[in-house]
Amino acid sequence: MKRTATAQLTTWKNSQNRKPLVIRGARQVGKTWLMKEFGKQEFKNFVYINFDSNPDMANLFEGSLQIPRLIAGLQIYSGQKISTDTLLIFDEIQEVPRALSSLKYFCEEAPEYAIIAAGSLLGVAMHKGTSFPVGKVDFLDLYPLSFTEFLNATGNENLADLLKSGDWQLITTFKNKYIELLRYYYFIGGMPEAVQTFIDENDFNAVRKVQQNILTAYEQDFSKHAPVETVPRIRMVWQSIPSQLAKENRRFVYGALRKGARAKDFELAIQWLKDCGLIQQVIRLSKPALPLPVYADEGFKMFLSDVGLLGAMSGLDVTTLLHGNAFFNEFKGALTEQYVAQELRCCLSQTPCYWSAERATAEVDFVFQFQSGIYPLEVKAEENLKAKSLKVYSEKYTPAIAIRSSMSDYRHDDWLLNLPLYGISQILTECEKFI
Repeated sequence: MKRTATAQLTTWKNSQNRKPLVIRGARQVGKTWLMKEFGKQEFKNFVYINFDSNPDMANLFEGSLQIPRLIAGLQIYSGQKISTDTLLIFDEIQEVPRALSSLKYFCEEAPEYAIIAAGSLLGVAMHKGTSFPVGKVDFLDLYPLSFTEFLNATGNENLADLLKSGDWQLITTFKNKYIELLRYYYFIGGMPEAVQTFIDENDFNAVRKVQQNILTAYEQDFSKHAPVETVPRIRMVWQSIPSQLAKENRRFVYGALRKGARAKDFELAIQWLKDCGLIQQVIRLSKPALPLPVYADEGFKMFLSDVGLLGAMSGLDVTTLLHGNAFFNEFKGALTEQYVAQELRCCLSQTPCYWSAERATAEVDFVFQFQSGIYPLEVKAEENLKAKSLKVYSEKYTPAIAIRSSMSDYRHDDWLLNLPLYGISQILTECEKFI
């Protein structure tokens, strides 16, 4: 399965100032597979260490963190010779905090060793105050497969390459195929096991079972790893997301969790879900100006990490998605915004924001920064060509270009660019044309 992160790993490997690399990402987004596959492709050999429930490694790192001692212990444990042409893989590293601390010493005293570390709950460990080697590691964020990666994985490499070419006239010729595959992606999503199951079995029911198992594993993590007193609130927030997104304005409302609920009651639960990489918080901007975080408001929308998981949580069946009915007509806007939110995060390596006018007279679904510019993006689930809110925004803030993404064909008319939903991965390339 081809991942775009592989190119980032190669750049890291060849960097003159290489530091140990920490891969962040939710459980089951493919971190372990990626690390091992990269070790096979780019190194003479790799040594894989999983720190979860591993007393031998806990004892090794409990002692001195002198590098020769650690290398000797790792060689004995793995039964492999470790050289500078070996990739050391430390998985679930948050389970042994001193292993995390050791990355500082590898960086300072033995940078010749290539180390990649990962952990599904690494963000939680960092938030707890685990001694973290600040400034001594590089980071890479791994997400579920994007739509482009999905095209590559399912044997549609030519369509993926065509999107990258930017030949919109030719792309439009094959729009029906893109739209069909995008609907498949809405159901399957980008969790690697779900995608591989679809490739192997071509069975949407089997895909849904995989997604339900993933959701069950996430809920088990709540009970196993979160503070006991916070678990009920984590579940309340998590289980409310589909219904929150089903509302017309998608804004997260604490009162929907329970009567009289306030932000302070649930901020720890939301932070825990963010630290696990399970949700994205798209913050409201009071004003679209740089730097964006300065103008963040208290309002926000909350999305999951994966559109397929959102469908699974919502009970969306494949017949509904592919052929439509009243339920899908109500929910397709939520699925579309979820899809765009995760595509933007892959493109930008950050979560976008959104903007709404005072008194809610206009709202733009996403606002993001690219280089020194701020760009508004309105999302339409079908071929709706109205852009009233985008017009209000543009008249007030005069962006270099305003973007609408829908199922309509690519077109640029004066102040407005329509970018097809299936081509949202090319949004930064399009923005560059207006710099």
